[in-house]
Amino acid sequence: MTIKRMHIAVNCSDLEASLKFYRAFFGAEPTKIKENYAKFELDEPALHFSLNVRPFEKDGVLNHLGFQVNNTEEVLAMGERLRQNHLVLIDEMNTTCCYAVQDKVWVYDPDGNAWEIFFTKEDSEFESADDARHNLSLCCAPPSQPSFIQIEVPSRGGNA
Repeated sequence: MTIKRMHIAVNCSDLEASLKFYRAFFGAEPTKIKENYAKFELDEPALHFSLNVRPFEKDGVLNHLGFQVNNTEEVLAMGERLRQNHLVLIDEMNTTCCYAVQDKVWVYDPDGNAWEIFFTKEDSEFESADDARHNLSLCCAPPSQPSFIQIEVPSRGGNA
């Protein structure tokens, strides 16, 4: 798998104030702006950074983390590797979220942080194509968080 960009998505309360800050911070213009969403796709550093206007009193500022890859095959290969390592995996192929049509897989780390591996197929004028399934406050996050995570760690033998 070739990672195109690291992905960080944060929640914000005021998109205009956040855009002003991140334009100055990154020294770059966003590549997409909607009324409740914006993204920066930077080459130096290789970063896909998105702002999601969401309430974050309960869930915090971090929305999710991930990696943008070059094609669907890389998403599927990473998904298979995650499956083989017994990590909880959620598939979302051909989904519309955050104003883009994407193929993606999700996992949660042991502390509940969501990670996605995704490929953006095309832009969309809609935040989410399936509002019945995706509460818009959860768009760009996995559809459901597992109640536990099973990770099998091979024993190394000997005493530590």
